[in-house]
Amino acid sequence: MVPQDKLAQITQRFEFLEARLNAGAAPAEIAQVAREYSDLKPVAEEIAAYMRALADLAEAEAMLADPDMKALAEEEIPGLKARIPEMEQRLRLALLPKDAADARPAIVEIRPGTGGDEAALFAGDLVRMYQRHAERMGWRWEVLEYQASDLGGIKEFTALVSGEGVYARLKYESGVHRVQRVPETEAQGRVHTSAATVAVLPEAEEVDIDIPASDIRIDTMRSSGAGGQHVNTTDSAVRITHLPSGIVVTSSEKSQHRNREIAMQVLRARLYEAERERLHSARAADRKAQVGSGDRSERIRTYNFPQGRMTDHRINLTLYSLGQIMQGDLGEVIDALIAHDQAEKLAEMEG
Repeated sequence: MVPQDKLAQITQRFEFLEARLNAGAAPAEIAQVAREYSDLKPVAEEIAAYMRALADLAEAEAMLADPDMKALAEEEIPGLKARIPEMEQRLRLALLPKDAADARPAIVEIRPGTGGDEAALFAGDLVRMYQRHAERMGWRWEVLEYQASDLGGIKEFTALVSGEGVYARLKYESGVHRVQRVPETEAQGRVHTSAATVAVLPEAEEVDIDIPASDIRIDTMRSSGAGGQHVNTTDSAVRITHLPSGIVVTSSEKSQHRNREIAMQVLRARLYEAERERLHSARAADRKAQVGSGDRSERIRTYNFPQGRMTDHRINLTLYSLGQIMQGDLGEVIDALIAHDQAEKLAEMEG
């Protein structure tokens, strides 16, 4: 049973926010009130539906004492009793604490890990997989940094992904992705294992992270593009070093001004995520780390091409639809990760 006093508090808060918006909140607070209102609205709707169902059940049970209404009540009660547990479960999920970054755009960084040329090619495959997934979801995909390897793979890749629920869904992709397949360069037909790392960071706004000019060193370098007559002719690439943390960010687009913007954007995201992880670690020190914590030291997923399967090791999920997954069909695995995460948080909240 969900605590009634907690539901009443949420409903009262929602009604207060609604009244503030209708009365015309002050310009300084309107954005904050509107954000909290939109966050609470789905919860308030679930509460209202749940309370209506409880009232309907109580009314139907009272009707049992009336001989004229007894038959109708006996017909209604089983359906109501069956619906209420489902509604309670939906309500529990709605009441789970929200990650403040879930609604933000995400910065996705992909790099080859162990495995040489094959790892770089696999990193390129992951880039295409996520880009196709973004297209399926109707998200905007903006490349911030792209360094190709000699064989057409990826040395380093960064993209900004914008749209509805981007970070909420992509945050589970952070970690080491392992591939098992026969490389194009393998003459003997042997299966090789290589890896790539994926980091998904919520985009940080300037108000989130203040970076004093004294904390950074900006160096300009010669751009090393993929070829062509303008290669190495301008010092447009930018490298920013954050001195307190040692984080280094580079950007090598054609415009030096744009490179500074991109590098600062990525640096803010990394510092924001580092602070989030520090706070998360402090809170989670006495409990098991949760799915999606961004621990990049462990292998999270294996893509086995000879067997056409993908296995997510965090939830022991194996899907034999590798072709569709590499085409960006990630819905099933991400939905399963979200469901697992919610189940763990529910157990923790109710434990």
